[in-house]
Amino acid sequence: MFNKEKEEKKKGGDVIGLIGKGMTVQGKLSFEDTVRIDGNFNGEINSGGTLVIGESAHVEGEIKVGSVIITGEVCGIIEAKTRVELQSPAKITGEIRTPNLIMGDGAVFDGKCVMLKNDPSANVETAGFGSAADVNYKQSANF
Repeated sequence: MFNKEKEEKKKGGDVIGLIGKGMTVQGKLSFEDTVRIDGNFNGEINSGGTLVIGESAHVEGEIKVGSVIITGEVCGIIEAKTRVELQSPAKITGEIRTPNLIMGDGAVFDGKCVMLKNDPSANVETAGFGSAADVNYKQSANF
């Protein structure tokens, strides 16, 4: 009657986890697909998937993911294999390492940006930084 295989299979990009507004989590987080944080998180995040940091979120620590979309606050190191997208009213303090940085109007970034070569076969943890352009950067997209 039910096809178990179809039930167990998740579509890429499905939100599989949520740290909701008002929640505080400390430690290590690893996942596949997509996780959304709207609360507070302090620690390490490792994933090949997508991390969404909502407007009410505050994240401190080290983030290593496939891609990340941020509208909340982050303090620490962000490393994304494919892209980092900062949407208003994001506030980032620290370092961003990615081949593709998208910064919307109203987003604030205070820190260092390392633009990596866009290598689809690169592993997030072993991406080469030697050939990347190093830029110290303080930018507010509000003009």
